[in-house]
Amino acid sequence: MLRNVLRNVFASAMVLLSLAACQSSPETAATQEPAASTTPAITGKTYGAPISATGALPIATLQQALGNKDSAQVKLVGTADAVCQAKGCWLTMKTKDGQPMRVRFKEYAFFVPKDIVGKTVVVNGWAHRETVPVSDLQHYAQDAGKSKQEVAAITTPEQQYTFEADGVLVAD
Repeated sequence: MLRNVLRNVFASAMVLLSLAACQSSPETAATQEPAASTTPAITGKTYGAPISATGALPIATLQQALGNKDSAQVKLVGTADAVCQAKGCWLTMKTKDGQPMRVRFKEYAFFVPKDIVGKTVVVNGWAHRETVPVSDLQHYAQDAGKSKQEVAAITTPEQQYTFEADGVLVAD
């Protein structure tokens, strides 16, 4: 069911993008923001600021939403891939290329349940491209329950997409 929902969202976004590309002015088509998706109604529980799925873009369009910028305010829909098992103080979602995007919560003001892996989530806030330092990567690995050996094996910073959410909607 989740794959069907995401497939429909992606297909809708592609149709909108195709229509935008058919416009007569190539300048307009080249400068357009990603088309807002026709995200189907997603119901569930909200953490942080109240949000809905309206206008959420599939996470597969993140790179397009950022363009050549280092950050952008955006609402994304995808699947929770991992969650902090210490407190629920972060989650990850897979990007189009399979890399994890870490979602942290604005001002550490709220947490999400630790058992939402595999559920559809909508996040609202700021997406960033950044270099994550080794100390943060090791901290996240500890939070995820990795062994001491796995944590110690992390020795180089990584380029990653990160996200600061002011609200998260977890689908029922």
